[in-house]
Amino acid sequence: MSIEIKEVKTKSDAKAFVNLPFEIYKGNKFWVPPLKAGEIKSIFPETNPAFNFCKAKFWLAFKDGKCVGRIGCIINEAYNKKTEEKMARFSRLDFFDDAEVVAKLISTAEVWAKEQGMIGIHGPLGFANLDTQGMLVEGFDHLQSIGSVYHHPYYHQYLEKLGYIKENDWVEFRLTVGQVPFEKANRGAALIQKRYGIEVLYFKTMAELLPHSDTIFKILNDAFSELPYVTEFTPKMMAFYKEKYIKLLNPEFVKMVKMKGELIGFIVGLPSLSEAMQKANGKLFPFGFWHILKARKGKDVMDQMLTGVKKEVMSTGAGVILMAEIQKEMLSKGLKYIETTGIFETNQNAIANWKNYEHIQHKRKRCYRKMF
Repeated sequence: MSIEIKEVKTKSDAKAFVNLPFEIYKGNKFWVPPLKAGEIKSIFPETNPAFNFCKAKFWLAFKDGKCVGRIGCIINEAYNKKTEEKMARFSRLDFFDDAEVVAKLISTAEVWAKEQGMIGIHGPLGFANLDTQGMLVEGFDHLQSIGSVYHHPYYHQYLEKLGYIKENDWVEFRLTVGQVPFEKANRGAALIQKRYGIEVLYFKTMAELLPHSDTIFKILNDAFSELPYVTEFTPKMMAFYKEKYIKLLNPEFVKMVKMKGELIGFIVGLPSLSEAMQKANGKLFPFGFWHILKARKGKDVMDQMLTGVKKEVMSTGAGVILMAEIQKEMLSKGLKYIETTGIFETNQNAIANWKNYEHIQHKRKRCYRKMF
């Protein structure tokens, strides 16, 4: 059967694009579905402010009248300017187990990228670093966290056959927070607080947290500026991601630190929503939001979503204070496991911290690259 490629142009196309993974992963107990409404907003310029500095196209693949695959291709012009390298990003690649389908999808993205004057393509990457990125290459029998990704094992195998090679890997850990690492973190945090006069901000309600949300993004812009695939969050992008994620957060699991009257760092944890999102099955209503609200109180796992400390004060050890505070919150709520949501395998300083815990490195996701 011949494969037909159709560009996503209408809301109906977008629904088919967003619905496809729900078919591909149907019955898979490790995949965690996203919220469909947010996914649809992300692929249209009218609702995604990243199109102010990105251009993108999305396509569907049909075989014998059935939708069997999808792909997007993004050109992040701000990132290309930063790196001085004209690269496209393939994104949101999903397909049933069919070599012909994935070859056609990848070819479609590559052709468009070449037409735009690009010299190569890498991915999976999104519009920004809070968008979906990386392809799972290890850890297929572990539940996905909502800040990460899940893929069938055949995905990366086909991609490598098409000439894609490793560019960067993120690794993910599961940590067990026992008494020994907890007490060690507290002792270290107390010394650092006393030495530098660092204060901790606590939040009980969303109303208390919201006034600081822009500051979190500004710290993120500073702390992550030199990392691969990162571009600065504009005010419109801040508003977009706040709207997308803020309703999922539990303010008690967000901590910030202040030094000399200035906010210098934050940590965002979240009791695991993976099982709740599976029950919601892509929709907040009528019952999805109830499952999420219930899960936000915590069971036994916390996802460590984001940590950021301004570069100029990173040497103070403010991150140690943040880690100690989030562990206090966990243990007060009866949570004992931390799921880290992806750090570059080259970040040995962060990885060395996990050695203080009983831990496993159980997942790995990869960004691939191909030059034209």
